[in-house]
Amino acid sequence: MPYVIVEKCLGEQYAACVDVCPVECIHPIDYEGKPFMIIDPEVCIDCGVCLPECPIGAIVASPAEDPAWAEINKNLAAQAKEWEAQHGKVTPRPPNDPPRRPDNKLVK
Repeated sequence: MPYVIVEKCLGEQYAACVDVCPVECIHPIDYEGKPFMIIDPEVCIDCGVCLPECPIGAIVASPAEDPAWAEINKNLAAQAKEWEAQHGKVTPRPPNDPPRRPDNKLVK
């Protein structure tokens, strides 16, 4: 079962999880006008390396832990890949650092 990024990530985009993912299943997106990361459940191999990397504990180990956000991740997967293709990959940032776009502009 795939890992899931939950509401704690809404408005954040630390992206440390992106750097460690061996199958590139984690993608940035704007959701409800805020930065967010999603895990594509079709690509996730359930390796778990992303889980300890999240500085705010926004990743859960199974869709059963948060079915609503699992559905959101699934529904946004294609859209997130398109967003990333247009805007580029996000650069990991430390907690409490203001969210930035790939072009280094602050996210408002």
